Amino acid sequence: MKKLKKTVAALAIIAGLFNYSTALAAVGDQGVDWAVYQGNQGKFGYAHDKFSISQIGGYNGSSIYWQSTYASQVQSSIAQGKRAHTYIWYQSVANKILAKNILDTMLAQVQTPKGSIVALDVEDGVANTDVILWSLQYIKDRGYTPILYGYKDFLVKNLDLSRISSKFGLWMAQYPDYNVTSTPNYNYFPSWDNIKIFQFTSTYISGGLDGNVDLSGVTDSGYKNGNPSKPNTETPAIEAGKEADKVKGSAKEVGMTVKVNFSAQTYATGEAIPDWVKGASHKIIEKSGDKVLLDGIMSWLSVYDVETLDASISASIVNSGQTHVVQNGETLSDIAVKYGTTWPELAHINGLSNPDMIYSGQTLNVTGSQSEATTGYCVVEYGDTLSSIAAQFGTTVARLISVNEISNPNLIYAGQVLNF
Repeated sequence: MKKLKKTVAALAIIAGLFNYSTALAAVGDQGVDWAVYQGNQGKFGYAHDKFSISQIGGYNGSSIYWQSTYASQVQSSIAQGKRAHTYIWYQSVANKILAKNILDTMLAQVQTPKGSIVALDVEDGVANTDVILWSLQYIKDRGYTPILYGYKDFLVKNLDLSRISSKFGLWMAQYPDYNVTSTPNYNYFPSWDNIKIFQFTSTYISGGLDGNVDLSGVTDSGYKNGNPSKPNTETPAIEAGKEADKVKGSAKEVGMTVKVNFSAQTYATGEAIPDWVKGASHKIIEKSGDKVLLDGIMSWLSVYDVETLDASISASIVNSGQTHVVQNGETLSDIAVKYGTTWPELAHINGLSNPDMIYSGQTLNVTGSQSEATTGYCVVEYGDTLSSIAAQFGTTVARLISVNEISNPNLIYAGQVLNF
């Protein structure tokens, strides 16, 4: 088996690479991957662990969702001197329009530095080789290191894995058993070309934790100056004004009023939150990336920790009365960029409850308002209910149902635009 021989040979020289090449200093390093189950700070298995890979969120086969623990896990990992990376759950992403929408949403919120790993977790649902190849290239074109994660049996059955591995690296999982396993057992290695990371156990420690080994030095990506706390580039900030006021998760701008909305008792950095801060309103005085100064309090606040209440900066001005005819392949995000506005604003103006459902030939207004009766809009996030949205924006469930013509109040989804 040619592939098996190449993989075994590569493994045989790992020790030599590790000893003699400073450029591949991460070869042989072990690390962990985290989702919401590992909590706000995540957890490492052993003192020698060198990297973490945190789930930012993704697509669950029906809607986009956010992982609320992502930002603080990244901050915690970097604060401990580890190399932090990102992965996206990618279930049943079978067309490029959907893929672009998901990736545009996720990549705008990545907290790990440019050059770092952004992996696609493909282990369930429908999978399409052309879409996966396009998605990995899209990640690469935006300055990150793309990797495909999955179990060999699933990937081989559902994808042309040879086409993918000839262009992009793999992060492959295979376990010999479910006993505590602190070091990789290469007798159970899922042989294939271009495997960059091997996830060798889901029981790295007692109680369970995924254990991984870097076979190629790929986890150095984004941290090649050797200092994880000062990566090569600043954590990418969301472009100023990209999202509209009152859209949860939007960029926080100087002059906006924000409400600290912590459910935990400590900041992501570990210090206790004073009682007078919790639930209070503060003015953003300074902003750099996701680091903001609130009335003299410097704290790391991710976009998941604060909600915009009022903005002093108005949206971009476009010509009055403009319309746009949707072209084949266009998304609401594409159209918004052309007219200097945002996709939630377009969805609001045109009364679109599902921003993914536009069609070729459809005429969209790009200015104006939907109705005198509506006062604002929000974008539903994973876990939201009509009750929680009504409470946040000072309205009622009945009004939300009426204004948005909702037939089933229990059926709202992440990414849906609701007027209120």
